[in-house]
Amino acid sequence: MGEKSVAEAATRTRSNEGEPVSASRASGLTGAEREKHRSHARRVLRELVRNKFALAGACYLLILALLAIFAPVVAPYSPTDQSLLNRLSPPGGEHWLGTDELGRDELSRLIWGARTSLFIALIGTTGGVIVGTTLGMLSGFFGGWFDILIMRLIDIMFAFPGILLAILIVAVMGPGLFNLIVALTIWGTPALARIVRSSVLSLKQVEFVEASRAIGSSGPRIMLRHLLPNCIAPIIVYATLGVAGALLTTAGLGFLGIGVQPPTSEWGAMLSVGRSYLRETPWLMIVPGLAILFTVISLNLIGDALRDALDPRIGH
Repeated sequence: MGEKSVAEAATRTRSNEGEPVSASRASGLTGAEREKHRSHARRVLRELVRNKFALAGACYLLILALLAIFAPVVAPYSPTDQSLLNRLSPPGGEHWLGTDELGRDELSRLIWGARTSLFIALIGTTGGVIVGTTLGMLSGFFGGWFDILIMRLIDIMFAFPGILLAILIVAVMGPGLFNLIVALTIWGTPALARIVRSSVLSLKQVEFVEASRAIGSSGPRIMLRHLLPNCIAPIIVYATLGVAGALLTTAGLGFLGIGVQPPTSEWGAMLSVGRSYLRETPWLMIVPGLAILFTVISLNLIGDALRDALDPRIGH
């Protein structure tokens, strides 16, 4: 799912008739208009529930999130407890998924790794959404030299492939949890800035924005009350898909050894360790690899379903 498919959602914050919804109008809707918006919300929810793949993905992510949140209670062992006498034990018995090269329980490390990987991906994506939305909103609204400056900076960032940009940032700042989140924030900023800018450029010429200007509304008020609510749909879609990309980037950096550092468990780092023992203990690489695969697929399924459900132009 690339930037183009997300950008198609830029016009999907429309009412059922295809018109943008002004935030000022939303505060004083008539009974018929309120019912129309409730009907639209019900339609979106109904379409999401009807999508069996998205529903399965949501159930998987819910279970994974609960395991990550309650990792101290759910995990059978500490993820850092070592037992060299039981190193590289096969799955079964006391260790359902076996043990790693230091005798640590693989299931416990997988559960704690979910907490680490999901936390980094969510916080990094949230940072990218905040920065990208802010830059795109300001660039599209004010235009002129500010728009040119921001877009040229975005073009420079687009000159680097995403993973290489993240590697460059981490290499300069050094490995670590905070630096990884900063790298993911910067990595996720350019695409969303472009998406929001394109939405603002099309929306700021609409009648209700012109009317708000005419009555003397300030720029920040217009952006927050009128433009931002009509950009929410593409932002939500991008954020959902962005978490999947951030998770893959986190795993990639961990696999290369420049992400989260030991002894903290993280899926990419677990993959890197399992690679060294692939012939004798393949489960050390297969299990975290499947966890990453199913999580990314689930996020993409939900993102696709949100994109379709938020588009009133698609026949349902």
